Amino acid sequence: MSAIKYYLAFYNAVLVFGWSIILVKSLSGISQGLSWAELYTSVETEVKIFQTAAVLEVVHSLLGFVRSPIGTTVMQVTSRVVLVWPILHSCATARHSIGVPMLLVAWSVTEVIRYSFYALGLFNAVPYVLTWMRYTFFYVLYPVGVSGELLTLFASLNEVHEKQLYSISMPNKVNMSLSFWWVLVITALTYIPGFPQLYFYMIAQRKKVLGVNSEKKRN
Repeated sequence: MSAIKYYLAFYNAVLVFGWSIILVKSLSGISQGLSWAELYTSVETEVKIFQTAAVLEVVHSLLGFVRSPIGTTVMQVTSRVVLVWPILHSCATARHSIGVPMLLVAWSVTEVIRYSFYALGLFNAVPYVLTWMRYTFFYVLYPVGVSGELLTLFASLNEVHEKQLYSISMPNKVNMSLSFWWVLVITALTYIPGFPQLYFYMIAQRKKVLGVNSEKKRN
């Protein structure tokens, strides 16, 4: 086994551990009736650490460590990192959104399954049930996660506009202005073409992967 595979196995195992903690704490907080803001506060440190660590997936793709398409990887990682830092970190109103528990549960379940799949795949030891979960749970988790992300983003817009967060106003030395509010609106609009494209891609992958596995099981 090469050094790269050992590194990837370690990376994926750490992310399984981290997202498992987030999942357990999120479900526990929901069952205890925490407010959405309190719920996010209870997992904030872990979410910041392990979601930010996903930036390494872009590096892995660029270096050829994995076969994931760079464009899709950048889009998925960037959208989540923006939600965690400029939005949830900086906007108190965003943490009160119903989107918070939706994205926390959807993200954590998805990532526990995904990183477990990747880690075991390095050893050719992925059980069929894990493959089935990876290519089936997305039917519910993906729409819930995307809805949670958008609801959280929308909840931040008024605060971003009022405080002009991360915006650059004229005049300035570079003679350029930037509205972070518009950046968020444009980001939200990219979900319109992006969601169906990725969703139907996963449906096609499910048919391909589970079809092959099912045939093997019958034989």
